[in-house]
Amino acid sequence: MKLVILDRDGTINSDSDDFVKTPEEWVPLPGALEAIARFNHAGWHVVIASNQSGLGRGLFDVASLNAMHAKMHKMLAAVGGRVDAVFYCPHSPEESCNCRKPLPGLFEQIGARFGVALKSVPTAGDSVRDLLAGAAAGCEPHLVLTGKSATYQGGGQPEGLPPGTRLHTDLAAFAEFILNRNTSVAL
Repeated sequence: MKLVILDRDGTINSDSDDFVKTPEEWVPLPGALEAIARFNHAGWHVVIASNQSGLGRGLFDVASLNAMHAKMHKMLAAVGGRVDAVFYCPHSPEESCNCRKPLPGLFEQIGARFGVALKSVPTAGDSVRDLLAGAAAGCEPHLVLTGKSATYQGGGQPEGLPPGTRLHTDLAAFAEFILNRNTSVAL
């Protein structure tokens, strides 16, 4: 199974220091939905692993989160794409759960649900904690320079990245890299 695991806020859609709380605030980043569609058209399954501590903080409810994801799914369908599953951590940082990134719980849940070992499964996110969680589960880490990491587009990189992390301008560049690499390998 060809599987890729993506962060949501700051990777697929615009992020906000005040949290993305409503479908109206959920706005895709340029080219992100098309990047997911490219993965799908090449036979990849796309899964999201996202911290959603706004739930635990009482900033929005599950119905609002579901409405945001319904909007995402509808917009993806319009460009020929889909997300196979959305895994999210609803806890606040104070709850000390295993599913909140940078811990690997969400990734472990994904591996169990899909029945796959996550060794070398590509994962992309816009923060160090996204990649630490994926790397702890055996995934191959990729940082997109959008969202929290947009400040590094001019050069440099955040401290604490897992070894072997590759940097990409955005989700479209990440998709291009993965799909071209796998096409070359398949030849």
